[in-house]
Amino acid sequence: MAFVTGLFLVDAPASALNNLGNIPGERYDNSVGVKVIRTREGIYPYVSAQAFRYWLRTTLEKSGLGWVAAPVYREEKIAYTDANPIRWWDDDLFGYMRAPSKRESARAKREADESRAGETETVDTVTRAAPFRVSTLVSLAPVTPTSDFGVMSRQEGDPVPHEHQFYRATLKGLFSLDLKASGTFWYRQKTGFRNLDDVRIEEAKKAGLIHLEGEKAYRLPLDQRIQRVATLFEGMAILDGGAKQTLHYTDVAPPLVIMAVTKGGNHIFHYVVGATIRGLPELKLEALKEALAVFREEILSDVYVGWVRGYLDEERAKLEDFAATSEGQRVKIGHPREAFKALIEALKNPTNAASWME
Repeated sequence: MAFVTGLFLVDAPASALNNLGNIPGERYDNSVGVKVIRTREGIYPYVSAQAFRYWLRTTLEKSGLGWVAAPVYREEKIAYTDANPIRWWDDDLFGYMRAPSKRESARAKREADESRAGETETVDTVTRAAPFRVSTLVSLAPVTPTSDFGVMSRQEGDPVPHEHQFYRATLKGLFSLDLKASGTFWYRQKTGFRNLDDVRIEEAKKAGLIHLEGEKAYRLPLDQRIQRVATLFEGMAILDGGAKQTLHYTDVAPPLVIMAVTKGGNHIFHYVVGATIRGLPELKLEALKEALAVFREEILSDVYVGWVRGYLDEERAKLEDFAATSEGQRVKIGHPREAFKALIEALKNPTNAASWME
C-alpha cells in the first residue's frame, strides 16, 4: 500500500490560531485563552487536528477548485454529513460516522425537512476511517503566551475591558493519505470499514463502480480517484483559516513542507525538523540523510520539499547543498505550491497511478 507522507510547518509570529474559550479565574470574565500543552519543559501552544481539518475543508469548499462537499444535517444535539463517499469528496477522504435514529419522532422530523430532499437514506450504521490523517499541530519549542489587554470604548458609559492570549511560535504538523483507500469503499461488518449500507451499495452498482468482491468493496474509476486526491493537495497549498485573524492576520499556508509517496503509513520525516537550543526551527539534516538511506526501498517517489524563500534561508541553504550531491539527488526543492504541483503531477503519471493507487 502507498501513502503520501508529509510534514509541514506553520509560522505563527503573533497568533492565536486555536482558542479554548474563557479562562477560569482570570480578572475579567471575557479573558480568552489559547490551547496549550503544559509539560515540565514549558508550555507548547497547539492547533487541534479538528481545527486544521476545518480549515482545509473550508478552504477546499471556497477555493473554486471543484471540490464537491457533503451537506451537513442537524438533528437535535447531533450533526452529521450525508455519509455518502460515492457522491461527496470530503466524505470519501475525511471519513464519517452515522447511525440513523430509529425513533418515530426523529424519522418524521427528517421527512418534513425540505432541506433534506436529496439526502441519502441510511438504513444501517455506516462509518469510514478517514484516508487522510493529520496530527495535532504543536509548537516546536515551549513559549509563554502573552495576554493582550483591550477595551471597547466606542459606546457611551464605562469602557468594557477584555483580554486574550496570543503567542509567537512555529507549529509542526504531520499528514498522511492512504492512496488505496481513497475512492475505495468497503462494506465489511467492521467499524471503520462499514462504509456502505445496502442503499449505498445499490448506488455504487448503478454508478458503475468497480466491484472488488474479494475485498468486499466498490471503487471509483482511477481518474476520479486521482482528481479527488489532487484537489485535496491543491487546497493544502493555499490553506487559509485560524482564529483571531482580524487581530493577528496569520498566514497558515505552510512555508515549509516535506513529502513523498511511501510504502506503509509510518511517518519517516517526523524528526527531520526540530528546534535549536534557542527554540528556533532547525533542519535536522543528518536525520533526513538517515531517513533517505534506511527507507530507500520504501520511498516510491522523489522527496518534494516546498520552502518559501525568506523563511529560514540559512537552513534552506543546507538542504540545497545536500540536494546537489548524489546522496540527495531525490530531494526536489521549490516553493510550497511548486512542491504540491510536482507531487500532483507524479500522482497523475499513468505508471505511478496504476501502482500507487492499488
